[in-house]
Amino acid sequence: MFALSFEAFGGPEVLQYVELPDPPVLPGHVLVDVKAAGVNFADIYRRRGSYRELGEPPYINGYEGAGIVSAVGAGVSGIRVGDRIGFVDVARANVSRLNVPADRAIPLPDDVDYKTAAAVLLQGLTAQYLCEDSAVIAPGDWVVVHSAAGGVGRHLVRFCRAKGARVIAMASSPEKRQIAQDLGADVVFGYEGDWVSAVRAMTEGGAHVVYDAVGSTLDKSIEATRPRGVIVTYGMSDAPPRPVDPLVLMQTSKALRGAELWDYLDSAAERARRSARLFAALSSGTLQVPPIETFALADGRRAHRRLEDRSFSGKVVLVPSM
Repeated sequence: MFALSFEAFGGPEVLQYVELPDPPVLPGHVLVDVKAAGVNFADIYRRRGSYRELGEPPYINGYEGAGIVSAVGAGVSGIRVGDRIGFVDVARANVSRLNVPADRAIPLPDDVDYKTAAAVLLQGLTAQYLCEDSAVIAPGDWVVVHSAAGGVGRHLVRFCRAKGARVIAMASSPEKRQIAQDLGADVVFGYEGDWVSAVRAMTEGGAHVVYDAVGSTLDKSIEATRPRGVIVTYGMSDAPPRPVDPLVLMQTSKALRGAELWDYLDSAAERARRSARLFAALSSGTLQVPPIETFALADGRRAHRRLEDRSFSGKVVLVPSM
């Protein structure tokens, strides 16, 4: 099999396309011929050595993708050779062949191809739990979505609008603000100037819910939220947030919630339930497939550079067989 690997932390130049022995199928797993793998900012953080431990080198990034089952391990039922599956939480996925725990295999509908699955599963499921589990959103509520043209942000805009919320989209450039507007945002702001005052004026006192994946903006997100509102922090694409004084929250009756997808994908039943609803949202048009740029697995350095320069408001996907 082939893999996108690295042995030292650093820039895209540390990535190497290498050939490794084919893995045998493990008990309780299915062996998957990977057809597409999503690239996310977490992969960049890990490559830089600034996110989570990866064990011992050589390192292999990735944990999201889709492919076809080529072998079924002992003790597995309900999955057959030839089945099409996706996955969102299987480590070392930037490979051409991968052992996937059977309980983490997500069946793909016939109308969802491999690239689409690799482009929407992780970010779509994240947006789904954020707007359904992390905060209660009622029709007419004001919701602020940071990085609204980005991977999770674009789906949050669509999900929140489908719930009847009024969405204020935050985006860093005119091009990204236009994308957010095209996705259905009611109001679009940039980060220049006093955007907190603009949000408070537009919402007559602050938003009901603010979704913040930027990190460095968290203190301003708290200011932009009305009393009894909710701030959901789920990322740090710019920088880690500064520590929050709990008295600030207490004095204004605001709630700050952390959010992590893996706490919600805690069983095979939950993966099946949530992914089925995600695919239904895609089929109905509630969600839109983002623009997808495809790179060969062997061209992983260029794929990382494309995501890292932040000029592309879509999904970067690696394809082993290109």
